[in-house]
Amino acid sequence: MMININQIPHYTESIFYELKQTARIMKFHAAQQFTLLNIDLVPEEYSTLDTIMCNPSLCQRDLAKLLLLDRANTGRILHKLEEKKLIKRSVDTKNNRLIKKVVITQKGIKKLDEINKKIIDKYTEIAKKIPHEEFESVKQSIKQLRQNIEKHIENKI
Repeated sequence: MMININQIPHYTESIFYELKQTARIMKFHAAQQFTLLNIDLVPEEYSTLDTIMCNPSLCQRDLAKLLLLDRANTGRILHKLEEKKLIKRSVDTKNNRLIKKVVITQKGIKKLDEINKKIIDKYTEIAKKIPHEEFESVKQSIKQLRQNIEKHIENKI
């Protein structure tokens, strides 16, 4: 079977490229907005704090998997959040092994709420350019794509 090279789209014309570029621009936008809004966390600390809030009593390793970060970077972020008294880490056991559990503090909950109130308008403004139904459909499609890709990778965090 002969493949016509003109039928093969370039990477820069693929959905994967669009997703990667969108993720990059979102990361840049978030950093810019956090600075403009005088938020004293970086977006990575915020997303970590939010993930902890949504997944109480996670161990550090599971948190790293959810964030798609290596354990060293996760540990550095957690250290900064702990210094700011936004989280607490404690040693626990799971399957006869010592693990570090991470919980959000009351100060962390309050900080997360403050940040959410500051950024909600910015993200609502961006999202309203797309009709709600279409936005939800795109979100679900991206989630399905991500889950399919996850089946094909080995996550050794």
